[in-house]
Amino acid sequence: MTDDAFDPEAYVAELREKRREKDDFFDSHPQSPIPPAERDAFDGLDYFDPDPDYRVSATVETHADPEPVVMDTSAGREVRYLRVATFHFELRDTDLELGAYQQEHDDSPTLFVPFRDKTTGQQTYDGGRYMELTPDVPLSDLDDIVVDFNLAYNPFCAFTDTFDCPLPPEENWLSVVVPAGEKKYESP
Repeated sequence: MTDDAFDPEAYVAELREKRREKDDFFDSHPQSPIPPAERDAFDGLDYFDPDPDYRVSATVETHADPEPVVMDTSAGREVRYLRVATFHFELRDTDLELGAYQQEHDDSPTLFVPFRDKTTGQQTYDGGRYMELTPDVPLSDLDDIVVDFNLAYNPFCAFTDTFDCPLPPEENWLSVVVPAGEKKYESP
């Protein structure tokens, strides 16, 4: 799932538009994670500037017999996911890998990729960030995939403690700075 016809200018414009749409949703939608008392002062999320360098091609190692991974949650519980794939890629001159997960009995093609990096707890949410990737072919047919850290987002528990969110397992703690995607939310 690589994209040979990548246009950086069109990509940045599309990313900025998606961010505007998300900000509008967070500002006014009843299902927004922004607490209602804070919505009047909300003027959009804080993002790192779009940077195509943080959009990388990764080789995909699929796991025919996925291993269960127990993740702690922001409320102190545990949830169980299956590691269905591992992405291998290079970022900032460092060879890295990230596990991709699905919940048991979930037939959705969407892959859950929670992670921490060297911005976690400083520029980004203390509990880490998420990406979701939906390949356009079955996972078993996937050789490579684009991992776009510009799409990294905060889980809803970053906005209010009424949500309970899985925290990235230690195997998904990256040893590099990833200044891409959403920054830490500071309530007004």
